[in-house]
Amino acid sequence: MQRFGAILLFYKPYVFWSFIINIVLTFISPQLVPAILTKLFLIILLWFIVKESHEKRKLVFYNNLGINSLRLFSMLFIIDVCIMVVFLSFIKVFI
Repeated sequence: MQRFGAILLFYKPYVFWSFIINIVLTFISPQLVPAILTKLFLIILLWFIVKESHEKRKLVFYNNLGINSLRLFSMLFIIDVCIMVVFLSFIKVFI
């Protein structure tokens, strides 16, 4: 449970941007598969940016907790997709 809390702590600064991307994806194409592929691309891009910038120091903290970067970003992807599916399901009711 402590590891999951740490993953949510890492995800906290990106929640706002994820929500904005969800809104943009809803306007562009409210279909689920293209939205999931877009989120996968963005998570991979985020992993690359964090790995190659000064944000790499944050990854050391998670490595000390026993969470490698692959597990961290895959959990971010799963959490983000779950939030997106709920959001798109809710919005499709009104569209």
